Amino acid sequence: MSDTPTTGKVIRSDSEWRELLGPERYAILRQAATEAPFTGAYTYNKSDGVYQCGACEAPLFTSDTKYDSGSGWPSFYQPVSPDALTTIEDRSHGMTRTEVRCARCDSHLGHVFDDGPAPTGQRYCMNSLALTLDESAGPV
Repeated sequence: MSDTPTTGKVIRSDSEWRELLGPERYAILRQAATEAPFTGAYTYNKSDGVYQCGACEAPLFTSDTKYDSGSGWPSFYQPVSPDALTTIEDRSHGMTRTEVRCARCDSHLGHVFDDGPAPTGQRYCMNSLALTLDESAGPV
């Protein structure tokens, strides 16, 4: 593994990612798979803390921006900072969506939609397996 000193980017080989993540997380984070709705560990979780990238532990969302969207996946209306995430157009499955990736390691997290609550109007719909929750951060 290497961290690029000037950017903080995490760069690993495909075999390193496979070994580090295991099959389920690898499929989601590195191959853009999606977990089944209403099955993820964080879908209904109400614990306080910071949600991090499941691949590189970069902070992505805080628990105070999480809400129940009814979509079946953990949803947030705002990332921890504008530079925590990157987005790209996703035209898979016969539709056009905006894919969300971790800015630090380029792992697939989920998608963002323009039907979220105020104040942003955004719904960051994430896979639970793409996240870890750091509860040591306490209420945020």
